[in-house]
Amino acid sequence: MAAILIIETSTEVCSVALTIDGTLKDWMESKEGQTHARLVSVYAEELLRRNNIKPDELVAIAVSKGPGSYTGLRIGVSTAKGICFARHIPLIAIGTLEAMTLHVRNNRKFYNISEDKPTLYCPMIDARRMEVFTMLYDEEGSVIKPIEARIVDDAFLSEELREKQIVFFGNGSEKCRAVLKSPNAVFVAQVEASAKYLSDLVWQLYNKNQFEDVAYFEPFYLKDFVAIVSKKNIPG
Repeated sequence: MAAILIIETSTEVCSVALTIDGTLKDWMESKEGQTHARLVSVYAEELLRRNNIKPDELVAIAVSKGPGSYTGLRIGVSTAKGICFARHIPLIAIGTLEAMTLHVRNNRKFYNISEDKPTLYCPMIDARRMEVFTMLYDEEGSVIKPIEARIVDDAFLSEELREKQIVFFGNGSEKCRAVLKSPNAVFVAQVEASAKYLSDLVWQLYNKNQFEDVAYFEPFYLKDFVAIVSKKNIPG
């Protein structure tokens, strides 16, 4: 039996899932925001308890590597690495945008995405204001545009939108709806970062022995962390 815990904390969603022999068995998540430090370990322990899995039966820990929230990613990766060190098991890291895209590609009918048109997939993670972390995939899952931090305006993917329908999803997509007016822009509102979406990719990497160096692995922030000092705390 190969039991793997999966941790996803790259956005406001705190999510932990359990997969056994490549099958998603259970998950817990909160969308309240700012709960990662309090809940991620609690969820991990509860999933093991209610599925009768002992900690020493875990064969690996998987974690979302980002991009996303600096604080959220630090909490998720630190928790994952701590379990790996304590149990002497390997660490698997999965890109958040890649996992969301695979989920949407595999569930076109569920999300009412037309299969009669050539389609591209554009996951988006909110990066404040009109900026998003994003990339672009084709129907086979190949990368058309690599990951970037991008301010969305009316010129965003304008050439691609003239030729193909583009499916936008993730917690950064809704704020772009008013800007991207093309009839080929399709918005899927229900998709958010979740540990359960990482399950298939985790199993693939586990079977390929594609593990991270637990000591040196760092999440993919994409942008440098900038601390914002409240004006209320600045002496007049």
